[in-house]
Amino acid sequence: MTEKQESILKAALMLFATQGYASTPTSKVAKAAGVSEGLIFRHFGNKEGLLNAILEMASQAMEQKMATVVMAPSPKEILTRLFEMLFSIQESEHEMWKLVYALKWQTDSYDESKYASLKLVLSNAFEKLGYEDPAAETELVFMIMDGVATSFLLHPPENKSDILKALKIKYEL
Repeated sequence: MTEKQESILKAALMLFATQGYASTPTSKVAKAAGVSEGLIFRHFGNKEGLLNAILEMASQAMEQKMATVVMAPSPKEILTRLFEMLFSIQESEHEMWKLVYALKWQTDSYDESKYASLKLVLSNAFEKLGYEDPAAETELVFMIMDGVATSFLLHPPENKSDILKALKIKYEL
């Protein structure tokens, strides 16, 4: 990826996350990136192509984070890594996740199938740990994760480590 492509993606991410995808014309992205609007079309085809490139970056980032969870050697380690991953979202990643969540809330096109393998691993972990309904517990954890991520993105708490500790205690980790 060229320096200009990175600049375009960074500007688009910031603008889409703060002003909304629908409200941000490519001309504004070009101005923020310091490039011509034509260069955006040359590299990404159109505004949707630009958005898809950003979402692909988010997907790759999530896959990298999930790989350490899925490869954990024990059920308790799977849960520990999952919760720690959630609580370790860096401030530099907030704009990307704000955009992902905004799109999730604004459209019906959010694809949860990318989490299918993690849900299977998590359900198997709960089964091995003796939970009565591993599938329901898996859904509960995903709901907790969604709520935590939303809270962290909108109003990051000062006591993140205390919340993580409480979650680990709840699941006896």
